Amino acid sequence: AGKTNDEFSTEDGRPIVSTNALIEAQRFYQRNKEISVLVTVGLYALNIIDANVDAHLQQFNVSEDLSLKPTLDYDRFSGTTGYGLTLNYNF
Repeated sequence: AGKTNDEFSTEDGRPIVSTNALIEAQRFYQRNKEISVLVTVGLYALNIIDANVDAHLQQFNVSEDLSLKPTLDYDRFSGTTGYGLTLNYNF
């Protein structure tokens, strides 16, 4: 509104931030807002798909005969950790 004695201007009336910097900041935040909306909609869609799959598999017979267990093996000689995955099938 033409005011030059506010917190956004120096004491001699010059603006602290240039017009070009304000335009670039507006573009930056506009782009980030659009990306945030797209990510939120995508996560919401994945949540709906996950709930639908979970509802369809609710009555699926899960047997304890088949199990998949992650393992962590610590080697005391070398001081390193080994990662593994074990697939067990019991008759």
